[in-house]
Amino acid sequence: MRHVIALDVGGTGMKAALVGADGALLYEARRATGRERGPDAVVESILGFAAELLAHGRERYGTGAVAAGVAVPGIVDPDRGVAVYAANLGWRDVPLRALLAERLGGLPVALGHDVRTGGLAEGRVGAGKGADRFLFVPLGTGIAGAIGIGGAIEAGAHGYAGEIGHIVVRPGGPACGCGQRGCLETLASASAVSRAWAVASGDPEADAADCAKAVESGDERAVRVWGDAVDALADGLVTALTLLDPRTLIIGGGLAEAGETLFTPLRAAVEERVTFQKLPAIVPAALGDTAGCLGAGLLAWDLLASSEVSA
Repeated sequence: MRHVIALDVGGTGMKAALVGADGALLYEARRATGRERGPDAVVESILGFAAELLAHGRERYGTGAVAAGVAVPGIVDPDRGVAVYAANLGWRDVPLRALLAERLGGLPVALGHDVRTGGLAEGRVGAGKGADRFLFVPLGTGIAGAIGIGGAIEAGAHGYAGEIGHIVVRPGGPACGCGQRGCLETLASASAVSRAWAVASGDPEADAADCAKAVESGDERAVRVWGDAVDALADGLVTALTLLDPRTLIIGGGLAEAGETLFTPLRAAVEERVTFQKLPAIVPAALGDTAGCLGAGLLAWDLLASSEVSA
């Protein structure tokens, strides 16, 4: 059974899989990153996890993986194979591709950005399957984006394409970690909704999921908080679709788990704002938290295909 190793590295945990040539998840596993022990320990956790997967593939299928793909957060230089910076993991300029290749006995290794990698999977085998142009926007701790064109993800000239979370939708609004004020992610991420609902409800433990439930029960305070977030999100999305003209707009992340509590008002708010623009299909992500692993596997298969073509 020909397969590749796929790793999706998050802030606190790692998801991994062996992925077949048809994109099937043949085996899945999870580990903690161990970030409390420092960036070097995180890197060693990744390398050790990958080696375990290589051994598991050999034992189960009688042959090892033919390549590996890894998705990491933060700033990534996929051409050089370097994880440039990740605040939540504490690392800088980690030559992850070379380290993994060495640990895996010289296997070809592809390195990608976590959101763009998840977007690749959603576009090819998930909610965007069949769409020649799509935009994937996960609404989680922050808000990011992946621009899909012809089955590939557009990274931009410097690797920053798709950062929709830092479109300013409320000038002079809440301060953002990027240094601006009023960025989309300060108003419409799951974290932003959690903060706003904790204040409005008077419950410091309340989160976005609680807010969604309160909206469903008709709580006027929740309806206001939710409506403010949806309005900000619609403003940011209309800016993006004006620039990119996607055929499909895929919304994922924690906030999308509210289902039609999010999608019904969001579709209406976007439709109200468009004038000459063509309205894309606005759909929920289909792959959940397996998107990053699947995407890392696709990166590995793509790397193999390109090396075979060049050979």
